[in-house]
Amino acid sequence: MQTEQLIAAEYEGRELTPNWVTNASVLWVHRSVLGRTAAVALLLALVIALVIPNKYESTARIMPPETGGGTTALLAAITGRSEFGGLGGLASSLLGARTSGPLFVDLLRSATVSGDLVDRFQLQQIYKKRYRVDAAKRLARSTAVVEDKKSGVISITVEDSDPRRARDLAQAYLDELNLLVTRTNTSSARQERMFIEHRLEGAHSDLERAQQEMSEFASTHTAIDMKEQTRATVEAAAKLEGQLIFEQSELDSVRQVYGDENVRVRSARARVGELQRQLEMISGTSTPLVKDKSGNPNSAATLDHTVADYPSLRQIPRLAVPYADIYRRVRIQETLYEMLTQQYELARIQEAKDVPVVRVIDLPGIPEKKSFPPRAMFMVIITALIVIAASARLLILDRWNQLSVHDPRKELIGRIAADVNRQVRRFRPVPGYRP
Repeated sequence: MQTEQLIAAEYEGRELTPNWVTNASVLWVHRSVLGRTAAVALLLALVIALVIPNKYESTARIMPPETGGGTTALLAAITGRSEFGGLGGLASSLLGARTSGPLFVDLLRSATVSGDLVDRFQLQQIYKKRYRVDAAKRLARSTAVVEDKKSGVISITVEDSDPRRARDLAQAYLDELNLLVTRTNTSSARQERMFIEHRLEGAHSDLERAQQEMSEFASTHTAIDMKEQTRATVEAAAKLEGQLIFEQSELDSVRQVYGDENVRVRSARARVGELQRQLEMISGTSTPLVKDKSGNPNSAATLDHTVADYPSLRQIPRLAVPYADIYRRVRIQETLYEMLTQQYELARIQEAKDVPVVRVIDLPGIPEKKSFPPRAMFMVIITALIVIAASARLLILDRWNQLSVHDPRKELIGRIAADVNRQVRRFRPVPGYRP
């Protein structure tokens, strides 16, 4: 009875003192335990900090282009977002506001970009992931894409255990962004360029066919230049006509003097016959053009030619019409091809202007210092947490010991512990028992 009174008096004395003084007294009594706990915690934190692998960060900073309404609508169509809902979006486009920043952020976070990077760097093997989607999620957790709301500058930070791979991944994000924007560009300039390119291919094929047709026609009928050939043929015919008249006059005069059987007469007659033959060859016949198997009157035909292998005078009018028709088609196709070529180059220039090109402010570099883990801070935090946990345990045990045996709280906790212990023993296997 006297002992219980002394204990009660001691507890009453503790209750009169401030709470922090009581707790400090308990911890001071167990200072040796706390010291050993702190030493063990420090050693454990050191081991954990050394086991954690180093992480390196590489950052690239880009500035999205200031786009007008057309390009902003283009980027909105790419990502499935619309920046022109209501009057606010219309005002932004009219004022030339920078609206491509959030869209570029969405593009960098898209599955297309992450999937290409997973395949390009073989991240499934590096991250030891069975599925491609898991590797993409791991890459997304290691990548931070942040846009500065005031300046619009986008920062791309990639964290990796290899500093070179961190730099390469950050650069790859820039490359994939440019490729994605270029590949999905559906502006009017690109559509116009594609249409002109398709039309240019057709015009080139038509020009080749027309040139081939003209080449075959010219080769078959020796119709290289109808104007020059006509002039040359007429001049040759006129010259032969003049020589023929002269030789006939000479033949008549010689025949009157020497008779028909004279050598000079026979020689003059032979010259006149040769001139007549050549003149007949130049004059030709009026045989119509012979059509080929395809029924095309402008292609291969069998015609008489002069000695110089030129078309005869009687056939030149027949060749002039098909030649002019083929020549006109060739000139039309050449003119069309030249005009389409000029428009194609202009469309390519306009398309290049419309494609939003990413302007790089800071290129990613190889990080020299690790970004994680901060070993000193890590050790301090782990040691502090363990010491705090040990102190809390000591204080809880001290308060537990202060409770009376008949305290309802102590009795309740004792019953709960007994019930839990009983349930654990029920499921514990019996030694030597084999099912």
